[in-house]
Order: sequence, then C-alpha cells, then structure tokens
Amino acid sequence: MTTGAPPPIRPARPRRSGLLRYLPLGIAAWLVLEIWLLTVVAGATSGFVVFLLLVGGLVLGSAVIKRAGRRAFRKLSEAVQQQQSGIPAEPPAGGGGGALTMLGGLLIILPGLISDALGLILLVPPVQKALGRYAERTIDRKMRRLGETTPGGLGDAFQQARMHRPDGKVVQGEVIRDEPSARGPRPDDPQLPR
Repeated sequence: MTTGAPPPIRPARPRRSGLLRYLPLGIAAWLVLEIWLLTVVAGATSGFVVFLLLVGGLVLGSAVIKRAGRRAFRKLSEAVQQQQSGIPAEPPAGGGGGALTMLGGLLIILPGLISDALGLILLVPPVQKALGRYAERTIDRKMRRLGETTPGGLGDAFQQARMHRPDGKVVQGEVIRDEPSARGPRPDDPQLPR
C-alpha cells in the first residue's frame, strides 16, 4: 500500500581525505610489521629476550610519562602562583616539549620495536624542538586559514567571544548603584527578622 509520500532521501556522506581513507590499512600494516619484527628477534635470540624487551619498554615508558607529568604539573603550579602574586607569566620556552615527551613515553609503552624506536627518537630534545616548531606553524596556518575563509568560522567566534555579545556589537553603558543609605527604606525592600 502506498501513501503517496516520497521515500526519504539520505544525506550524502562527506568524502574522507586520503589520509583518513588509508589510516586503518596503515595501522594494520604497522601491527603486522611489529609482530613480524618481534618474531624475527625471538628467532634470533629467544622468547625470553623479547619478553624482557617488552617489559623494559613498559617500565621505561611509564617512567618517562610519569616524569613528564610531574614536570607539567610543576610548571602549572608555578604559573598559577605567579598569576596569584601578580607577576606576569613568561611564555614557555619548550614549545610543546611536554606533550611530545608524553607521546614518546606512550610509544615506548606500546609493545613493539618500531614504536619503541619512534618513542626514543621523540625523547631527543632537538627533535622535540623541531617538531614543536613545525606543529606550531602548521596549527597557526590552519587557524588563520579557518578564520579568513569561513564567515562565522573560528576566527569570528573568537572575536565575538572577546566582545561578550553573540552579534559582535559592543554596547556602551554605565552602572549606577542605588545605595541604601542615600534613600529611605521602601515598602518593597526585604525586611530582616528582629
């Protein structure tokens, strides 16, 4: 039986970028490569050596993440204390070194030799500085592009939030306080119990 209503139209799925399309395949290939490399090392030495490598990676990665977390908490505490004492906070000199250190620790924790090597590379300070500068430039470029190209985009949202009005208009005004001592008690004022 038909009702005469047209069938519902499904919205078209947005196209994924090339990176997102092949990301699951890349992760699967990386996992297969990690397992193959562990079996090669186990064949060349023994399974106990592979077990020790995996446990050592777990312990080392945990220590790296713990140290980076403590350093980040200490920097946060110092910034809060400086803010409360009225001293202007100085900008961080590292440029994302704490996040890259934590990422390196996480890669070391993951079982596998390739992830361990990548994690150890991320712990090298010149590599952290170079990656931090690259990430900062990339994010800054994308934020600028977002703010310029899309009306009502992220740049406009920041501008409007700074003005405290959703339409972006600034309303000038003045606050007049009505002091209770300057006027007598009114009948609609709340009465305190005696």
